[in-house]
Amino acid sequence: MDYFSHDDEVWGCDVVLDYNTPRYIPIDSVDSDFLEIFQNHDFDVCINCSGAANVPFSLEKPFNDFKLNTLNVFKLLEAIRLHAPKCKFITMSSAAVYGNPESLPIMEEQKCMPVSPYGYHKVMSEMICEEYSRFWGIKTCCLRIFSAYGPRLRKQLFWDMYQKFMTKDVIELWGTGNESRDFIYISDIIRIIELAITNSTFEGEVVNVANGTQSTIKEVAKSFVKVLVSDKEVKFNNEVRNGDPLNWEADISTISNWGYFRQVSLEEGIKGYVKWIKEQK
Repeated sequence: MDYFSHDDEVWGCDVVLDYNTPRYIPIDSVDSDFLEIFQNHDFDVCINCSGAANVPFSLEKPFNDFKLNTLNVFKLLEAIRLHAPKCKFITMSSAAVYGNPESLPIMEEQKCMPVSPYGYHKVMSEMICEEYSRFWGIKTCCLRIFSAYGPRLRKQLFWDMYQKFMTKDVIELWGTGNESRDFIYISDIIRIIELAITNSTFEGEVVNVANGTQSTIKEVAKSFVKVLVSDKEVKFNNEVRNGDPLNWEADISTISNWGYFRQVSLEEGIKGYVKWIKEQK
């Protein structure tokens, strides 16, 4: 929101009651309704970042995960269909739709084989976007985010590692350390969203959002230790957590053709994230 506010009129919408931010619309966290929003405002683009990017949560509370990641997409698109059919719709999907891919790098055309309820719900949300594009001509685009990280993210690998570094002498992580991810820093993701607005076909298009680089968790943990200037030991428990894929590396031909190139290296990104965490109370 802060990024786009420099050149455009941007409205925020969330379940959090925020009385200090101008152009902000609170919604009901239990029964979200977007019809009135699109009745009263003429938006050019709707960027949907709602959802729960949390595999364990989807295993524990699958219906709640479905409502956040799938039902909300349907509600948003129905409101757009009825009241703002010219509005472009971009939703944040996930590499979780691929599960354990048959080959690397992963191309958008590869078969989706999710290994978690979260991944299934993201596949469903993409199908809803395709449905609204095909039958009603609504302009939709699904960005399959790989391993995102950066300031304001209070969960997932780097957040968990930092908490353990602050409280434990030995840091234990899931897996063998040979599992890999394709990491991308938040500022690079925002640039891709901006490129999508002007370059996507908006015909239910699905697009990989990553850097096309595979990094093992063992390598990442080593970089994290280096940034923290710590001599603490990192150990892996050799247990693959239920719902976690093994290896990810994206084919990023689509966003490269849009003009994307990486601006934040993994080490620079970790430094930026650690700096932000230290500034928090």
